[in-house]
Amino acid sequence: MTNAPAPKPWIMDIAPYIPGRSTTDDGRTVAKLSSNENPLGTSPAARAAYASAADTLERYPDASGAIVREAIAARFGLDAARIIYGNGSDEILHLAAGAYAGPGDEVIFVRYGFAVYEIATRRVGATPVIAPDRDYATDVDAILACVTDRTRVVYVANPNNPTGTFAPATEIARLHAALPGDVLLVLDQAYAEYLADQDDDGGLELAKTARNVLVTRTFSKIHGLAAERIGWGYAHAEIVQALHRIRLPFNITIGGQRAAVAAVEDRAFVEHTRAHNAEWRAWFAAEVTKLGNAGLRAIPSEANFVLVVFEGALTAETAYKGLMDAGYIVRWLPGQGLAQGLRITIGTEAETRGVAAALRDLVERGASPAHATAPDKGIERG
Repeated sequence: MTNAPAPKPWIMDIAPYIPGRSTTDDGRTVAKLSSNENPLGTSPAARAAYASAADTLERYPDASGAIVREAIAARFGLDAARIIYGNGSDEILHLAAGAYAGPGDEVIFVRYGFAVYEIATRRVGATPVIAPDRDYATDVDAILACVTDRTRVVYVANPNNPTGTFAPATEIARLHAALPGDVLLVLDQAYAEYLADQDDDGGLELAKTARNVLVTRTFSKIHGLAAERIGWGYAHAEIVQALHRIRLPFNITIGGQRAAVAAVEDRAFVEHTRAHNAEWRAWFAAEVTKLGNAGLRAIPSEANFVLVVFEGALTAETAYKGLMDAGYIVRWLPGQGLAQGLRITIGTEAETRGVAAALRDLVERGASPAHATAPDKGIERG
């Protein structure tokens, strides 16, 4: 026996969170294309709503998140009582594992999936089960092949992070239909607002009727409220009631709640951001395709980033360091098994043109970076 407290062994198996970098190794502030933030900023209406809360700092926020739930319900045609809210959608992803999994249980997610799934799984002592991908995309058959009588939760990000791939509604419906009724299917839609309307994966409609589906979304991406950490989810009333039992009290601030209401009501800002992203994501992917002879490949993306894989002489690590030298911080994720890829956020027009030009320059000169840096093994998100 020792005289010091010992953490649970499964806690020590968790790789700690490391956020996306904002500065280079030498301290320069450069273009940050590593965290999938909105390059167009925040809705002016949301910013003004947030500022209006400055005179309420002595007050606790509404613990029920009533104005946020009502605004979301009105926007998406949902029952406000079945909306859960959290400190980013990350909190809700953790609540799902906390309420439905524990030691001896298994939680399934895809290889190259969002890293929080593994943290949420290990945090409750459950066992992570990794389903193989299909060229970086979600493989429904592979997920179903992993299901056992110990499976309690399945996480699927759609579009997926960090690959940007998208599973259509037919595949999501097929996955849900084949899962046992006592397995919770968590559809992580942090990037859903970047999809065209006709590409809806049907998750919210499924959550309206199914008793084992939880859909999560965030205000951190297209709404440009990453600093306030506001996420929400929708599910059957019994699921929401279970999540509320372990949700932190007062988990979204007064300013955050007001900003979220204004953001969800500012449809013009969302449409403008979506159009900007679609235009420059397509342009950037085309620029990467032009470098195909050098082994670069853009994985088809429906999110606000593109995963570029390096299958030639120029490695992802060398490109990561070279882009940093050129003034662009992107995401290299060897800790998630993606040593061969860089996840690059779609930025402003100038940033997107600039990072594409820097990438081309690295290919043309077969450059080696001027310095060596530690890889960014962190995770991030909504």
